[in-house]
Amino acid sequence: MDPAGLVKTRTLTGADLEAALPALAALRIEVFRAFPYLYAGTEDYEQRYLRDFAAAKDSFVVAAETEAGRIVGCATGSAITGHHDAFAAPLAAAGYDLASTFYFGESVLLADYRGHGLGHAFFDAREAHARARGYERTCFCAVERAKDHPLRPADHSPLDAFWTKRGYRKLDGLLTTFDWPTTPGGPSETHAMGYWMRSF
Repeated sequence: MDPAGLVKTRTLTGADLEAALPALAALRIEVFRAFPYLYAGTEDYEQRYLRDFAAAKDSFVVAAETEAGRIVGCATGSAITGHHDAFAAPLAAAGYDLASTFYFGESVLLADYRGHGLGHAFFDAREAHARARGYERTCFCAVERAKDHPLRPADHSPLDAFWTKRGYRKLDGLLTTFDWPTTPGGPSETHAMGYWMRSF
């Protein structure tokens, strides 16, 4: 059976979002632990991050949920102004209008549910949300890893082709950095992140 066949997507707001925060935090930690992010976060930080994200201008959170109520994926987006300074500053310096740019925070999905259209559903929902609010473009950042990174799995398949099929292009030479730990309880390390953008 298609594991995604019994999964539905729904927008989370208000009390529904608050109730889902522990599950969303655990999901982000599980998915981002793997290459290429190698993220070793904590649930307390993740819940604070998601709560702050939900309070941002034009914020949007969509979740993929099984019939039993298990959240197996989520995607977020919001205005880039006033909330994502580390990501906004390089765009502004490159001449992009921030007020008309909608930022995608993340799109995470458990491995068993990939390859069945849920990733496209996440992009569709966020792009529709951005269009409805008058944004002219959407963008997101993705971590940059060397091709010879020692922790790169032999079967790792980058998402570049998927993003390109969605109409996104990589902004060559435009980078930002963001800090996170790669070992539990360890120090934050600086990671380079590249930009991908689609104009409507």
